[in-house]
Amino acid sequence: MNDKEISINYKNNDITVVWKPKVCIHSKKCWKELGDVFKPQEKPWVNMDGATSEQIMKQVDCCPSGALSYHKNEK
Repeated sequence: MNDKEISINYKNNDITVVWKPKVCIHSKKCWKELGDVFKPQEKPWVNMDGATSEQIMKQVDCCPSGALSYHKNEK
C-alpha cells in the first residue's frame, strides 16, 4: 500500500466520511466553510455530530483535492 492509499474513516448513523491525508492539499476550505465539523486543531479532527449529514456531504463535495469523500452507510 502506498501513502496515497492510506485513509481514515469518520462515521455517523447516515454516512462515512473518508479522509486521505496524503492526498490533502490543506486548502482550508472544509474548516473555513463548515468549522463545526472540520476542526484541524482537535483529535479527531472531523466531528460528525457538528452538522447534518446533508451539510457534511455538500461540504465534502467541495473538497478541491479529492482527499475527502463519503459514502452512505447501509441501513
